[in-house]
Amino acid sequence: MSELKEILKFYGEMGAEFLHLPVSDPRTDLAELNRSILQCRQCRLHESKTHYVPGEGSSRPDILFIGEGPGQTEDQFGRPFIGNAGQLLDKIIQKMGYRREDVFIGNVVKCRPPNNREPLIDEVEACLPFLRRQIELLKPKIIVCLGKVALNNLLGTSHSMGRIRGQLLRFNDIPLIPTYHPSFILHKKEKEEISQAKREVWEDMQKALAVISGQRP
Repeated sequence: MSELKEILKFYGEMGAEFLHLPVSDPRTDLAELNRSILQCRQCRLHESKTHYVPGEGSSRPDILFIGEGPGQTEDQFGRPFIGNAGQLLDKIIQKMGYRREDVFIGNVVKCRPPNNREPLIDEVEACLPFLRRQIELLKPKIIVCLGKVALNNLLGTSHSMGRIRGQLLRFNDIPLIPTYHPSFILHKKEKEEISQAKREVWEDMQKALAVISGQRP
C-alpha cells in the first residue's frame, strides 16, 4: 500500500491532476485509536480500572512524554498526569516554553495497575501496540521517557535511570531522552536531594530542547 501511495504521489507531482490522494488527519486517526483503547479487554487491568487513560495533547507535538501508567487521580478522571506528579510535570512543560496542550502525554499502560504497582509483562505486551501506534501517528520530534519503567518497557531494555538519564537514545528513528519520573522528585525528603533531582531533570529537558531546535545536545 505504501508503494502504491508513493507511485500515485509521483504522478501527482508530475501534473496528473486526476489523481487525488486521501489526506490522513492525525486527529481522526487518534480518535479512532482512542476508541479501540476504550474497548480493550486484552489484559486483567480493565477489570479493576475506573476509567481508561488513553493520553491527551496535541496531534502533532514536538514532545511526547511517556510515563508508566495512570495513578489513582488519573484513573478517577481518565486523564494522564493530573495528580501531584502531573502538576510538577506541568511546571516543567511551562518552563520549557510549552503549554500542556502543545505536547502529548501518555503512558505505557492505559489502565491503572492495582495499588499503583508496576505493570506486569503480559499487561505491557497487551498495551504496547497502542503506544507504538500513538507514536506512529503523533510523529513527535522527541520522546521523553519519565522513569525507568517507561523507558525499559518501550525499548525492551533494563537500564538504571541513574546511569542512563539524559543520554540521547532513539526509538525507531525518533530521538529519545530518559529522565526521572516527577514522583521521584516528590518522594525525596531532604531539601538538597530535591534540588539536585530538579536540577538533573532540567538538564535533561534542556537537552531535549536542543534536539528540537536542531542543535546537538
